[in-house]
Amino acid sequence: MVTARFREESLNSVPIAVTVVSGDQVTARNLNNLGDIAQAVPTIDFRTGASNKDRTVFVRGVGTITTSPGVEPSVSTVIDGVVLARPGQSTLDLMDLERIEVLRGPQGTLFGKNASAGVLNIVTKSPTADTQGYVEAAYYDNAEYRLKASVSGKLMENVNGLVSVIGARYDGNVTDGLRGGKINGYSHDGARVKLIATPTDNLTLTFGADFVQGKESTPTGVFVSTNRVAYPTGVVTANPNLAAFLASYGLTASANNKTALAGVGSTVKDRNGGLSLEADYKAGDYVLTSITAYRYWKNHQLQDFDQLPTLNANFPSAIDNGLVDFKQSSQEFRLTSPKGGFFDYVAGAYYMRAETNEVYRRDLTRIVAGATVADTGTARYGTKGTNYAVYGEGNFNFTPTFRGILGARAIWDQLDYYHARVSTPLVAVTGIRPNHTSSGSTDENSWSGRVGLQYDLKPGSMVYLTYSRGYKGPAFNTFFNMQAIDEIALKPETSKALELGVKGSLFDGKLSGGLALYDTKFENYQANFSDTAGGAIVTRLVNAGKVSSKGVEGDFTARPIDALRIGFSFARTDAKVDHFNCPVGAATSCNIDGQPLPFAPKWKTHTDVQYTIHASDAWDVQLSTDYSWKDKTQYSLGETPDTIQPAYGIWNADVALVGLENGWTIRGVVKNLTNQHYSSNIAYGSLGGVIRWVPRDNDRYWGVSVRKAF
Repeated sequence: MVTARFREESLNSVPIAVTVVSGDQVTARNLNNLGDIAQAVPTIDFRTGASNKDRTVFVRGVGTITTSPGVEPSVSTVIDGVVLARPGQSTLDLMDLERIEVLRGPQGTLFGKNASAGVLNIVTKSPTADTQGYVEAAYYDNAEYRLKASVSGKLMENVNGLVSVIGARYDGNVTDGLRGGKINGYSHDGARVKLIATPTDNLTLTFGADFVQGKESTPTGVFVSTNRVAYPTGVVTANPNLAAFLASYGLTASANNKTALAGVGSTVKDRNGGLSLEADYKAGDYVLTSITAYRYWKNHQLQDFDQLPTLNANFPSAIDNGLVDFKQSSQEFRLTSPKGGFFDYVAGAYYMRAETNEVYRRDLTRIVAGATVADTGTARYGTKGTNYAVYGEGNFNFTPTFRGILGARAIWDQLDYYHARVSTPLVAVTGIRPNHTSSGSTDENSWSGRVGLQYDLKPGSMVYLTYSRGYKGPAFNTFFNMQAIDEIALKPETSKALELGVKGSLFDGKLSGGLALYDTKFENYQANFSDTAGGAIVTRLVNAGKVSSKGVEGDFTARPIDALRIGFSFARTDAKVDHFNCPVGAATSCNIDGQPLPFAPKWKTHTDVQYTIHASDAWDVQLSTDYSWKDKTQYSLGETPDTIQPAYGIWNADVALVGLENGWTIRGVVKNLTNQHYSSNIAYGSLGGVIRWVPRDNDRYWGVSVRKAF
């Protein structure tokens, strides 16, 4: 059962391409965040970075890479009906999940303005009337510890409650070459409370509160190469000064480098949380729903901009210190009609207000003509965005097996920004532009929609054809190095998608799944493109032009016998730049028409197998394995040859002893059995060379977890 259309429906009855990952799968496979989920779902990808400000999700090869508070993601993340406005909010640890629904393609009709490419619909577990819970402790190789606990039950008459907590620690898998020890680790703590009250037979109230705080030591990349390879010429530019500088500290850049030499140990402190109240009132066969929510996000990052150990004559030293203070409030009303008549529908109204205030400081030290020169720049900037919408989507049931789909959303957007940078240099120096003060506002009226046909081949099986229009609102490129050309508001990003799908089961349910073919075209795609400031690489958010994504994808599950489950999913994606609008003053080549979009491999597959052995009346033994394969992936919109991750596969396995009545589960897991090294992101260093981000499973590791349910 899924809620992809705001009502509980069978997955095989929903005319949308949806992949579901259950909470049990997340727990068993040690999938702790959306980056881990991306490995198990071929239709999504994930961009990592030194801070969760820099991380984002892609669906069918499309996503938004930016740190600007003046733009929303192309892939919407929704937690228990509450839309998250900023990409960084969605990188929190996953706690007590019921399931994650990955909705592919434009979903703006029901989910709003930041769903032009897709939606991650996260549903957390609800409290139970009977008292139950669990405690789980896990240890993984290289000093990773995780502790989770939850308790649920009846608090008073007509009130059930659930409390979940999580604590996690990890030293990391990157060596700090200057200070010693390990980095690229974290400490995360969080809690979630969920209460469900039924004061009357017709009224259900659901209150939710969650809080996660974290501290991470992710470096701003480690060096892959000191050279750079130009696009499209392939000309190699060597950087002997950088190579010699690294060598003086005993480091040679390489594809599997796991040593950082940053002068400042990167630290990111993050706090993320919110409150929500959902009221569901039954008026006869109709349901009126209200969702009131407030969320906040506070982030503090201290990072080494230059990624180098110390100041010398060839390379300056730069330290970044940034603060994010974000909050959003939203209100949604919707009316859900009963099913069974000629026309059934969901209709509603939506409001969101989001506000961000940021302070970002860069301290730069250079050697000029033998003298040490210190410069600084401090920018204070922020945005306020307001969104109003009314929407509705319904089914025209022409016959019991044939129906039409029609939906639309009217959208009103307003976005304001301010920016004030005070810099000591009067002209651009390494990574710092001179003083800049500006403010502005823009507003847009637009719409999203969906129309389609659906035919039931038999109970539990159907075919559908839909045409959808997605929309993502206007944007400003508001960031530390903002300049006059960034004051022009970016146009809204729109998408148009044609999708043909089939879902169902065969052989008395022993084989089930779905297949989807799609073709999506984006206008005014909002993307980051490389720029320079005083010789250092920075980025600019631009309306990149026209891009497209088309392909075929499938999710299948086979149960040939009761004890054996086999899952297979794949995505064949052709996501590319159709026409790129070269921004004024671009520092790199703009001849990228026909080239792939970043984080859009042509092929991804995932296979998982689970076999259960009934060992005794008291115990089952579960044997599980899964294999993910990913085609070569370009990580940069600039199409540089040295930012491509070659194809690779990751093979995991685990064995679990499951108590049938005593509540014990003991599980052992091995991740990356073949010790396959890879990079979760590759980019150009700020001052030179090429850098990589090291994923948790860059090397083989093992773990053990013990869970006691009651």
